[in-house]
Amino acid sequence: MNKIKLIVFDVDGTLTDGKIYIGPSGEVMKAFCAHDAIGVRKLSNYGIVPIIITGRESNIVNIRAKEMNVDEVYQNVDDKLKKLSEIVSKKKINYDEIAYVGDDENDFECMDKCGFCACPSDAVDKIKEKCDYISKYKAGEGAVRDIVEFIIKE
Repeated sequence: MNKIKLIVFDVDGTLTDGKIYIGPSGEVMKAFCAHDAIGVRKLSNYGIVPIIITGRESNIVNIRAKEMNVDEVYQNVDDKLKKLSEIVSKKKINYDEIAYVGDDENDFECMDKCGFCACPSDAVDKIKEKCDYISKYKAGEGAVRDIVEFIIKE
């Protein structure tokens, strides 16, 4: 594996269990795993920048990103590959220096470009077939920490 400088995380189905709880007044709730946050915070010790790119928009994601020391959060992104390309240009890095963690078909194009890709154990089959590493844990149950620790170890 080349030196990873950046790791991109999807949110729903990666950092969360993929369930979106909507109350009668329209409020949205998501469940995150505390273990994942500890893993993501470790990245700065290795010079790896964490970034979130997600197709949905929620203030909950901003709050969680702050808790995990993730400074770059891109929400409501329809074209994740376009956003990733903008990040590559801005940071002047190569795709092979990026790890991408996702779980569903809207992550596939980004995973196809990046140097390393990983997913939770409950990701869709198309994504699992593409990944370099499949966590033994499900989304929202420690998969992100497992993936981070795998990258750090490698």
